[in-house]
Amino acid sequence: MSDIEDRLLMLIDDEPAQIRLVSALAAREGWRTIVARDSETAIATLGTRQGMRLGAIILDQWVPGESACDLIAELKARRPALPILMITTSSSPLLAVEAMRAGATDYLIKPVSPDRLVQALRAATAPEVQSSELHPLTEKLGAALDFDSMIGAASSFRTALAVAAKAARTHAHVLIEGESGTGKEMLVRAIHAASPRSKLPLRIINAGGIPPNQIESVMFGHEKGAFAGAFERLVGALQHADGGTLVIDEIDRLPMAVQQRLGQFIARGDVQPIGAHHSFRLDVRLFVCSNAPLRDLVEAGLFDADLLTRLSTTQVRLPTLRERSGDIPALARHFLARIGEQPGLRPLGITDGALSLLAAYDWPGNVRQLQATLFRAAVFCDGEALTAQDFPRLANLLGETARVHQPISDGAGVTLFGPDGNLRPLEEIEADVIRLAIGHYRGRMTEVARRLGIGRSTLYRKLSELGIDNAA
Repeated sequence: MSDIEDRLLMLIDDEPAQIRLVSALAAREGWRTIVARDSETAIATLGTRQGMRLGAIILDQWVPGESACDLIAELKARRPALPILMITTSSSPLLAVEAMRAGATDYLIKPVSPDRLVQALRAATAPEVQSSELHPLTEKLGAALDFDSMIGAASSFRTALAVAAKAARTHAHVLIEGESGTGKEMLVRAIHAASPRSKLPLRIINAGGIPPNQIESVMFGHEKGAFAGAFERLVGALQHADGGTLVIDEIDRLPMAVQQRLGQFIARGDVQPIGAHHSFRLDVRLFVCSNAPLRDLVEAGLFDADLLTRLSTTQVRLPTLRERSGDIPALARHFLARIGEQPGLRPLGITDGALSLLAAYDWPGNVRQLQATLFRAAVFCDGEALTAQDFPRLANLLGETARVHQPISDGAGVTLFGPDGNLRPLEEIEADVIRLAIGHYRGRMTEVARRLGIGRSTLYRKLSELGIDNAA
C-alpha cells in the first residue's frame, strides 16, 4: 500500500450522511478524505498543497454550484491523470455516457453499497488500468433474463447452458462455478426466470461483501438481545426467501461455521435464528456461486465437504472467455447492438482488425470486462464502426501478438486458415460453422438445421460425428 500521504481522496458532496459513509469506507482502505461541499471549493482545492497530492476524486451528481459533467471536465482539464468517480441517482446510461465523455473514470448508482464503492475505488486507482479502455465499470447494462440472451457457440459454454436449462425445470439446488465476470449472475437470473418459482421471491446476498462477524445473522437472523449490539430482531435471508429462491454469491467466502450451519439447513429444512428458542420450517431453493472451484477448496481444508456434497446435485461450470475466444466476435456484435440502444449512443459496427485485437487478449475480467471495454470505446467513437485504433491500450499491450493471432475469416467468427497459413481441414471448419449457428440461433436446433439446409436428424448425426455437445 502506498504511503498515507499519497492516498488522499477528495469527496465533493454536501450530504452529511454520505460524507460520513464514504469517508469511513475510504479510511478502511487507507485513504484520508478531504471534503469540498461545492464546485468552487473543489476547484480551489486542486491548487493547494493537499490538492497536489490527491489520488482520486469522488463527486455527487447533485453537487451545488455547477453541473456534474461541467465540473468533471474542469477537474480533468486541470488534472488529466486523476481518477474521478461520480455517484448518481439516475439509472439511465445517458448521464454515465455524458460523464465519461467529460472525463469520469467510473460511476455508481445510489444507493451505493459499501462493497461496490470500495471495489470501484480500488479499480479506479489500480495503476495497470488507469486511463485505459480496459478499466472495469462498476455498473452493468441491464440484461435480459432468458437463456436466449446467453451468447456463445463454444461446446463448453453450450454444455453449461444445457445443464442450467435442465436444472431450471426442477426444484434442486444449483452450484455455479466460474471466474469473476463469466456471467454467473446472468445465468442465475435466467435459471430463475425459467423455473417453477419464477413468480416467487428471489433474494441475492454476496458473502464477500458482508463482514465475517455479521454473515451468520444476515443468513439465519437473530433475536433482540441475542448478543451485544443486537438491539432489534433481524429476519434472516433464508426466512425472507421462504417459498422462493436465495442466491448466495461468493459462497467460498463464508466462514466454516456458517458453511456447516448452511449444510444442516439443507439437510433438515429448518432454521433457528441466533438467540431463538425455536426454529422455522422453510422451503428455500438455493443457487450458490463461487469464483473458485469448491472441490479444490475442500481439499485445501477451506470449504466444508458435506456442504459441497449437498450443493453439487446440479453443478454448472461457466468457462472463461479465454477458453471460448471463438465466441468473441459474436459477443462483441451482440454487446454493440445493445450498447447502441442506450440513450446517448448509436449502433456501431466493428472491423475485423478490431475483432482480431479483441481475440488476442486473454480477458482476465472475462465477458464483463469485454462488455465494459466495448462500452467505453463506443462512448468515444466518432466513426461508424470500432477499429483497432479505438483500443489503444490493447494495441500497446499486445503489440505484434495481435498480428500473430489475427484470424483470416469471413467476418462471422469462423477461421478458414490455420496459423501456418494453410487452409484448416473441412471437418474443423464444418464444426465451427455448426457451433456458430447454434450460438447465433440460441440453441434452437430446428432453426439451426433449417438455416444450414439439412434435416434435424442429419444435424444430430453431425453433432455426434464432430464431437459437438448437444445444446438442444
